[in-house]
Amino acid sequence: MAIADAAGLPVTLHTASASRYFITLVEATVNETVTVGRPRRLVGDRAYDCDPLDGRLAADDIELIAPHKCNRVRPATQDGRKLRRYKRRWKIERMFAWLNKFRRIVTRWEYDDQRFTGFVHLACSMILLRRYL
Repeated sequence: MAIADAAGLPVTLHTASASRYFITLVEATVNETVTVGRPRRLVGDRAYDCDPLDGRLAADDIELIAPHKCNRVRPATQDGRKLRRYKRRWKIERMFAWLNKFRRIVTRWEYDDQRFTGFVHLACSMILLRRYL
């Protein structure tokens, strides 16, 4: 999982085993932030539509912006104004496209999670260096 800033540059990365309920990894990803401060808003896709997750993030002063699932039973918690920010979700997709240019990350030759995480951090560092140099 990854969190990018408003420019689409990587801020936080968290690697874990594949899980059906990846929304359980959101808080761990937020806690690994390498920048000063924490994100004020998180934009996610429909899979992030979870009221308990929204409540836990709101307790940390983080606003969750995610469109509601089509099978939602409870009343809507977001209006259209917040969902306008969802249009900027392409920036995180662009960051993943930048990461996919590194063949070693895409094919994942390492079986050890720490080595793979190290290569992902190295790739993110290279992305940041290209941006600022």
